[in-house]
Amino acid sequence: MAGISLKVSNRSPKKPIKGLPSSIDLPEDANVEYVKKQLAGAARISDFNRIGIFDPVSKKTLKDKNSLIREQADVIKHGEILVKDLGPQIAWRTVYMAEYFGPLVFHPLFLGLRHYVYPPIYHLFKNTLPEPNPGSELSATQMIAFGMILAHFVKRELETMFVHKFSANTMPAAYIIRNSFFYWVFAGLLGGLEIYAPFSPAAKAENMTINYIGLALYFFGEIANANVHYYLSTLRKPGETARKIPKGHGFSLVTCPNYMFEIIAWIGIIMVARSPALVLFISIGTYFMWTWGWGKEKAYRKQFGDKYKKKRYVILPGIA
Repeated sequence: MAGISLKVSNRSPKKPIKGLPSSIDLPEDANVEYVKKQLAGAARISDFNRIGIFDPVSKKTLKDKNSLIREQADVIKHGEILVKDLGPQIAWRTVYMAEYFGPLVFHPLFLGLRHYVYPPIYHLFKNTLPEPNPGSELSATQMIAFGMILAHFVKRELETMFVHKFSANTMPAAYIIRNSFFYWVFAGLLGGLEIYAPFSPAAKAENMTINYIGLALYFFGEIANANVHYYLSTLRKPGETARKIPKGHGFSLVTCPNYMFEIIAWIGIIMVARSPALVLFISIGTYFMWTWGWGKEKAYRKQFGDKYKKKRYVILPGIA
């Protein structure tokens, strides 16, 4: 079987990797991760995940660790790869676990400390806040919202541990702060602080019909989202390297139905919680899901060409 010989160049000439070989010989079936390991060994870099491999024309990183080098058209045409030290890395799985852990801490915390947290807040802002409910019990709506939110993030943690497969092993270590901030502050701190207050919209809620509709959307969204995640995790069988076009499970409607069902589930949570903080959280999240969805759509179009049916909407049919 014929091999592949490539020129190796520094992506950042001003910050070259010391010890990087000028060329590399690869077997025909070499993938991105194999190249990273070979170059890291040659350059004596202990963590091969620090090695970034880039297309010589587009200068974009080759993210999928399982992608075959022979299938990278510009790499083969020009006989070259660009390489860069990406700096300290952290596992995607670790970042996801940390992100979702925040709301699992803050919501029980505010629930447990509500008798200490909310009286001072009400005293400071009593001229602008509604009268708190009498007594110390949570409303039924608050309890339902608490269960929905905790179940959502427990599901996310379990999927991260047992279902998700990542195309890359790691991301820059600093990203854990950025990513966790979003979940911990918006879904955890602000959401928890608002929902369990005795003067919150959830505390004052009386229309149970809205709760029932919200619960229906929530369960549909969560189950459908989990189904898509499981389907994607089994799309490529063990030992297979070729990427496949996902079908069914909502993929005929949008590029990323997992995001669509995620948004539906959060609409259900918001209907029950009546939470402006969670509206802000999912609004920001929807923007990022839209950008990631378009990235996925462009990747499908580029990789599969005419075999792929182009989508106009990537996360919400008729909207985005």
